[in-house]
Amino acid sequence: MTLGWVTDRSDADRSGVSVAEKAAPETVDPRRIRRWVRRVRAARTDLIVAGGYVSLAVFVLAGLWRNPDTAYLSNSDQDQTLYEWFYGITAWNITNLESPFSTQLQGYPDGVNMMANTLMYGWGVPFTPVTLLFGPTVTFVAALTFGLSGTAFAWYWVFSRELVESKFAAAVGGLFCGFAPAMISHTNGHPNFVVLVLLPFIALQVITMARRADSAPQTRPVWQPRAAIVLGVLVALQLTLGEEPLLIFALGFAVFALAYLRNRRTIALTVRAVAPSILLGALVTLALTGFGLWWQFAGPQSYRFIGHGRVGNDLLSLFQFSSASAGSAVSFGPDVAINPTEHNSYFGWPLLLLVFVTAYFLRRERIVRAAVFVGVLFTVLSLGIVLSVDGVLTFSEGKYAMVPMPWLVFGWAPPLNGIIEARFAMIAIPAIAIVLTLGVQRALDQLRDSTVDRWRPVAWFGALACALLPLAPTMLPVEDRTPTPAFFAEGTVRQYISDGSVLIVPPPTATDAIALRWQVDSDFAFPLVGGYFCGPSGEDKRSGYGSDPRPTGNLLTLVRAFDTLPVVDQALRDQALVDLRYWEADVVVLPPTDNADALRRTVDQLLGFPAQQVDGVWVWDVRELI
Repeated sequence: MTLGWVTDRSDADRSGVSVAEKAAPETVDPRRIRRWVRRVRAARTDLIVAGGYVSLAVFVLAGLWRNPDTAYLSNSDQDQTLYEWFYGITAWNITNLESPFSTQLQGYPDGVNMMANTLMYGWGVPFTPVTLLFGPTVTFVAALTFGLSGTAFAWYWVFSRELVESKFAAAVGGLFCGFAPAMISHTNGHPNFVVLVLLPFIALQVITMARRADSAPQTRPVWQPRAAIVLGVLVALQLTLGEEPLLIFALGFAVFALAYLRNRRTIALTVRAVAPSILLGALVTLALTGFGLWWQFAGPQSYRFIGHGRVGNDLLSLFQFSSASAGSAVSFGPDVAINPTEHNSYFGWPLLLLVFVTAYFLRRERIVRAAVFVGVLFTVLSLGIVLSVDGVLTFSEGKYAMVPMPWLVFGWAPPLNGIIEARFAMIAIPAIAIVLTLGVQRALDQLRDSTVDRWRPVAWFGALACALLPLAPTMLPVEDRTPTPAFFAEGTVRQYISDGSVLIVPPPTATDAIALRWQVDSDFAFPLVGGYFCGPSGEDKRSGYGSDPRPTGNLLTLVRAFDTLPVVDQALRDQALVDLRYWEADVVVLPPTDNADALRRTVDQLLGFPAQQVDGVWVWDVRELI
C-alpha cells in the first residue's frame, strides 16, 4: 500500500478509499519458487561436479599443459606425433582448400586415405583456429582434457537424470567412467578412445525413444522423426570422433538392452516399436557420412582387413593395478600389458570384489543383472582368442595347452576383425559404474533410514574408498621432445623441393615417426616418403602401418640398427636409383640420429657423391641424378 500511494501523486489517490481499492500485488506461487530454487541448486551442483572433473583432467595432463611446445608424453610412443600431424593437416587442408579425403604429404607417391585413418575431424575441424594460433599440441592436449572430463560429466548427467536421485552417487559413477585406468592409459596417445562424450547421450536417446514407444497406447510402431534425427546426428558426430569405440559401444549396448528386456516377446515388441525411428536415424547418419564411409572402404589407398595379431588381455590384468594408477606400487605379478596405451582392464581386485558383492545384494534390480552380464561377457571377449595367464599361454600338468576363448569364433568376421579385442574390456567400465552408482544410492538411503543399522552403509563406503583410491590416476609423465632441425623449422627445405618428395634417412615408419613433426613445423612444405598411417599392404591390400617398404629403405634401416657399413656394389646403386625414381625424390636428408656416420657413408656410396651439411642436417640434392 505504501508503494502504491507513493507512486500515485493525485489527491484522490491519497484517500484511504482509493488506497484500499488498489489491486493487491500478485503473490508468487510457492511451488514455482521451490522449483526455481531446486534448479539453481541442481545447476550449482552440476557446475561443481564439472569443475572437479576438469581439475582432475588438468592434473593428469599437467606436464603437457605446462610446456606444450617442448613436452612429450613419455608413454605415447609415436601416437602423440601422429595425432599432432592429424590436427595439423586438418588445419592446413582447410586453410589451403585441399581435399579432406586423401593426401600425398605422407606415403609419397601413393598417398594416404585420410578417411581410413583416425583423424577425428569432429575435433580437428572446429579446433582449426586453435591449431593455427597455438599449434597442434594444444589441440591434442585440449582433446584429451575434454575427453576425460567431458566423458565423466556426460555419464554423470545420464546417471543423475535417469538412474539415481543422489547427485553424489551419480558423480561417483561419472568419475569412474571418465577416469578408469583404461581411459588414463589411452590418454597417453589415443584421443579417439578418450573423447567418448557422445556415447552416453546416444544410449540415452535410444532409451528415451524406447520408453516413448512403450508408453504409447497402440501396439503398432511409433513414429518419432524428431528423436530419430537427433539420434542420427549424434551417431554421425561420433563417427567423426572415433568409429571403433562407437562399434564397441554399440555391441555392448545392444547386449545390455537384450539382457535388460529378457523376455522374447518384450524384445520383439520393443524392436518393432522403435525400428522405424532407428532406421530413420540410420538414414540420417548415412546421409551425413555416407560419402566419407564409401571413400574409407572403397576409395584410393583403402584396405580390406586389419590384422593386429593376438592382442587379448592377460587374465592377471583384470586384477592388477595400472602403472598410471596410485596403486601401481602395490600391484602384483609381471607387467602383462600390451603396451602403456592399452591398459584396457586393470580394474584391481578390490574393485572387482566390491562390485560382485554389491551386485549380489542388488540382484533384484534388472539393470544390475544386465550390467553384470554385459561386463562379464565383454571382459571374457577381451581376453582374446587364446587364454593367457601371467604372460604365458595357459598350461595343464606342466604342459602348455591352448585354451580357446570365445573371440576365436567371432574375431575373423568383418568389421569385428578390425577391433583390438583387448578394448572390449572398456564396455565393463559403464557396467561397473552402474553398480557403483546404485550401490552409493542404496547406502545413502540406508544412512537416512533410522530403522536400519548404520554400520552396513558405513562399511560399504569404506570398501568403496579402498576399491577406488588405488585406481586414482597419477600425473602422466612427460619428457623433452627433440628439437626440429633448422633445415625444416626455418624453411630451408623449400629450396630443395621442386615437384618431388623428401627422403629422410632412413624413411620414417610407425616406430620412428618424428619426421611428421618436422613436416608440421615446416608448414607442410614437402611431401614425405614413408610415414605413420594406416594403409594397404601387399597385393591383397591387407592393412598395415605406413608404406610398403622398398629395398633401399630396408637397407638404411638395417645400417642404423646395426651400425655396420654394407658392401655397396653396382646392384645396390642401381636399386637405389630405381627406388629414388619411384619415390620421385628431390632431396635425401640425414638428420641427427643414431649411427649417423655409417648412414652418411652408406648414402654417399649409393649416390656416388658426398653430402653437404646444411642447417644441422646432411643433404644430398638428387634432382639432377633422377
